[in-house]
Amino acid sequence: MLKGRPTQVDYQLEQRDRNFVGYHLIVAVAALLIGSTFGPLQSLEHAGIDLYPQMTWLVDNYYQGLTIHGVLNALVWTTFFITGFLTLCMIKGLGRRLRYPVLNWIGFLTMVVGLVITAVPLLAGNATVLFTFYPPMQPSSLFYIGLTLVVVGSWIEGLGFYLTFYEWRKDNPDQRSPFIAFASLVTMVLWQIATIGVAAEILGMLLPASLGWTSGMDPQLARTLFWFTGHPLVYFWLLPAYLSWYAMLPKQVDGKMFSDQLARLAFWLFLLLSVPLGFHHQFVDPGIPSGWKYVHFALTYAVAIPSFMTMFTVIASLEYGAWRRGGRGLFGWVRALPWGNPSVTAQLLAGILFVFGGIGGIMNASYNVNLALHNTAWVPGHFHLTVASAVTMTFFGISYWLVPYIVGKPLWAPKLALASSWIYFGGMLVFSNALHTVGLLGAPRRVPLGLAPYIPSEWSGHLWRVGIGGTVMYIGLILYVVVIVVTALRRKRFAEDEGVEIPVAESRRDVQATPVWLDRWVPWLTATGLLILLAYGPQLYEQIVNAQLNSPSFPP
Repeated sequence: MLKGRPTQVDYQLEQRDRNFVGYHLIVAVAALLIGSTFGPLQSLEHAGIDLYPQMTWLVDNYYQGLTIHGVLNALVWTTFFITGFLTLCMIKGLGRRLRYPVLNWIGFLTMVVGLVITAVPLLAGNATVLFTFYPPMQPSSLFYIGLTLVVVGSWIEGLGFYLTFYEWRKDNPDQRSPFIAFASLVTMVLWQIATIGVAAEILGMLLPASLGWTSGMDPQLARTLFWFTGHPLVYFWLLPAYLSWYAMLPKQVDGKMFSDQLARLAFWLFLLLSVPLGFHHQFVDPGIPSGWKYVHFALTYAVAIPSFMTMFTVIASLEYGAWRRGGRGLFGWVRALPWGNPSVTAQLLAGILFVFGGIGGIMNASYNVNLALHNTAWVPGHFHLTVASAVTMTFFGISYWLVPYIVGKPLWAPKLALASSWIYFGGMLVFSNALHTVGLLGAPRRVPLGLAPYIPSEWSGHLWRVGIGGTVMYIGLILYVVVIVVTALRRKRFAEDEGVEIPVAESRRDVQATPVWLDRWVPWLTATGLLILLAYGPQLYEQIVNAQLNSPSFPP
């Protein structure tokens, strides 16, 4: 072993820590299952098959189902899975238990309580405001209180990460921080910075209005604060997937991490650039000067740089592993990857889908193109390629080794797990392509198109593909849940000489050779804060001092 290389990757979690991670996964998978049940209902509705009248025992209408789908899948599934996964990466990477495990337990329980409180108005039909909860639509105050507690709980768990890292740094002042712990910390810092916007929106405007303390709200200011959070939220979803692609997937394909330096630089750039670009979601908002929209447009294109760095580094790591497995040729090495491993295949297919999602994202960021795409079906087609493909399928892949690691039992029906990814992948190709196409033809989003009287004939075939693709995706997702649940509940355990280890790849170069400036927090946090102030400060100040809290709220 090279001198100075951290050895903590050999550390295996104690069972109590594995269980703690597992509790996060239980909540996450349950939320995914419930939230995704509304997916095929909505996609089939687009195809003209309205099943909601038969589901009145569960939900009242299309928009209630759409709200539950968005909140549970985009917020609850992701936040609980990510927090649990990052907990594992912190413990594994630093080679020690959390410094204050009780603190992380408090954070987790706070998240659970918040989820339960949020679920009450959602299921009762008193919070049908969709994922974005734009004012002046007014849900029950319990909706805001519950969401706030989920966020606060995740902040508390993040504090537990920071205190653990602080203790590790005191014991290892000259070592480079292990990458999986470093990436976990960057992800949590990004999350905590990003959620300042939605916290200010809820606590400063929406919650007081819902409690009757104020007479109205300012929708423009609320939208600006929401999108301060809304777009970096995408990178909170993506960075744990990138962590797996950078540092774990290479190990699974018998390779090594191509470049520790490029990986760290990419994560720092995501932290630096992810927040100050929210105005590209508000290109059509009249209350924001065009100059500021141009600034955020430019920063949106800048964040593509670490994305391209990620694509290059991950592919290089995969190719290195494939060549070690005997793969040859310009593209022939792809066949040498272990496509029979369900964990690997799920992540490879996630990466393929994300290529299309990234291309769509660049188009969304273009001002002129965005005017044509804004609020059309193109947009859900795009974000289903990010959170529902790159993120969710990667989490599928992680689960296929993580659940056996936690419960000490071999994965049940690996071929069925493999099939689940291919089925989900095929359904997503059909579903997202259809939404992109019908969006280009002018179909609006957030609308039950199957019931609309204005559907032109050229939309019909594409809307049928939405229904078919969404249903196929759901079948793949159900297979994933079945594999995970049966694995956790089955009796068969690993033999003494068997088991699953957390796949952490070595870097091709000594980690200690990574420059010190790529392992220092103060300069990067300072630059991140300054860029946010420059990109958001003047316009937020202008909107706050001129805020007109006179838009009356109404229950949808």
